[in-house]
Order: sequence, then structure tokens, then C-alpha cells
Amino acid sequence: MANDIRVERWSGAALEQFIPELARLRIEVFRDFPYLYDGDINYEKKYLQTYIDCPESVIVIAFDGDKVVGASTAIPMKYETDELKQPFLDNGYNLDEVFYCSESVLDKNYRGLGIGVRFFEQREAHAEDLGGFKHICFCCVERPADHPRRPADYVPLDKFWNKRGYVKHPELHTSYIWKDLDDADETPKPMTFWLKQ
Repeated sequence: MANDIRVERWSGAALEQFIPELARLRIEVFRDFPYLYDGDINYEKKYLQTYIDCPESVIVIAFDGDKVVGASTAIPMKYETDELKQPFLDNGYNLDEVFYCSESVLDKNYRGLGIGVRFFEQREAHAEDLGGFKHICFCCVERPADHPRRPADYVPLDKFWNKRGYVKHPELHTSYIWKDLDDADETPKPMTFWLKQ
């Protein structure tokens, strides 16, 4: 089945056609632990517009035939929000040298086929094609071990990320605001960065 999946890099205005599917996928995948995101389609479309507008961004899309089954986004850190940039500025990084892998979302039926590895490979290849980066990073939410919605069989992706060459940097942390499934209002969530040289 993995051989039937096309994984392609897309940038710019050509992405417009995929925005509804990408927004739907993000809402669907991020409902699960650890994000528990109570998604909003209008916010998602606005969020994804950032990647269309930035000529140096990339969205890696996984297709099964014509169906979008996964996507992975990345952008130079200098184009990101202040919440994401500030930890790097506070720790003496040059933002022009940091490439940020925003997130990966993949339909549950297509997991375990190596697509996540291909997402990382394609985003890293895009950063290399752009040139000038010393660091590539992503961040993930920190949830307590006793969180009431944590599934009994939940396995963090730390080993997968380590195998890709990424190392957790607790000194690089921020918070991001969204509404959890069980909450009435948006609340800040702690986020920690992982880096690869």
C-alpha cells in the first residue's frame, strides 16, 4: 500500500486547491491526544494561507490516488509568529538560520507505512534547497502524564523524532493558545522545541 502513496512538495498559489482538504485533515487529526484541538474551519483556512503567501514555505502532501491523506508544513522561522520566534531570539539564535517544521497530519488509515519519515525527508530537502539554514526544528505540546484524556496505549513520538536526528531542547519553550475539546475557552498550552543541526 505504501508504494501507492505519492508524497509531493507544493508551494505558493498552487496550494489553493487543497486548502479545504488540508483544513479538514488538520481538524480531524488534532482532535486526538495530545492536542485535543477543538478546530475551526475558518481559522484553519486563514492559518494555511500563510504557507500560500510565503514563497519559501512548503507543504508536503501525501496522495492516495487523487485523495489527500496527509500533509506536512514547513517555513523559515523568520516568517513565523512572535510566540515561536521569541525563544530563539532569547537564546541567541539567528532566525535566518532556523527552518521550522510546523506539523504533520496523516489519516489514521495510512499510519505505519513510512509516510511520516518521508514528510521529514521532504521538508529537510526543501530547507537544503533554500540554503542558509543551520538548524531545523519543530515543537510539540507538553501534556501531563495523568491527563484525563491520555489514552492508555498512548506512545509519545520521542523515539521516532530521535531516530530522525532531532533532540529535545527544554530551554526553547513557548506557549500556544487554542480551545481544548473539554474547555469553554481558549487556554495557553506549553510547547517545547526539538532541534536538528
